[in-house]
Amino acid sequence: MKVPLILRIAALVVLATAFYTYVGQLVPQKEVYPPAEVEMKANMSTDEMVKVGHQIMEGKGMCFTCHTVGKQGALRFPDLQGVGERAKTREPGLTDVQYFEQAMYEPNAYIVPGFNPGMPVINKPPIGLTDQEILTVIAALQGMGGTPTVTMDTKLSHAAGGGGPASGATVAGGTPAGGPPSGTTPAPTAAVAASATTPAATPAAATSSGNPLADLGCAGCHGAGKKGKSLEGRKMDAAALSSALVKAHADITQNLTLGQIEAMAKAMAAGKSGS
Repeated sequence: MKVPLILRIAALVVLATAFYTYVGQLVPQKEVYPPAEVEMKANMSTDEMVKVGHQIMEGKGMCFTCHTVGKQGALRFPDLQGVGERAKTREPGLTDVQYFEQAMYEPNAYIVPGFNPGMPVINKPPIGLTDQEILTVIAALQGMGGTPTVTMDTKLSHAAGGGGPASGATVAGGTPAGGPPSGTTPAPTAAVAASATTPAATPAAATSSGNPLADLGCAGCHGAGKKGKSLEGRKMDAAALSSALVKAHADITQNLTLGQIEAMAKAMAAGKSGS
């Protein structure tokens, strides 16, 4: 009996669909979710701040996209193991808290030898941590090899309103309001006024410099003489770029909007790099 052509075609389609469905199930699937909301309480203890700080570093802060702990993973920026102790002597004149503060509000003020600049300003888009979230991250960093000393009342000189701590509050470094420890220098405050206001949430496609590649810190890896390929002049539409980002930087992609990815694609096509 001759099987009609239409039935043979239908059988082929069913078999092909079943085969590719089976193959697809063999490929490990990684579900990517937006960063979880972290509850911020004004009266957190230092120990609670450390816990919340780690959650922010793993989620919204995207710290472990480029930093490692114990050099496990892609070492794009300095390894954080033991950083709580190293920070006390990293820059002469700065306490560990002042050093961490500067590293997040002015990341290019000091570059660890052997690494490239490229870390984005943490309190601006696309990351946009609040001053309170940054305090908890500092607590977590202090706890990596050191003893956390900050509290939710600690005043950072770069933070909104950081120029005048309230009576009885503490300033960066855990010292009483009125001045830094003897022999130390407050963290640099130049051009703070322009960056002091911290957004409550990350706008859809906002950037701080007009070059989304620079704002995302792409120059830390991409460019001449670096591990990542140069982005300058590469023409990719938003869909192709999104796919490439998922494969290479899933932790970053989960925090990006379509508008930001489109802006990155346009910047690359226009001949801009990440620097």
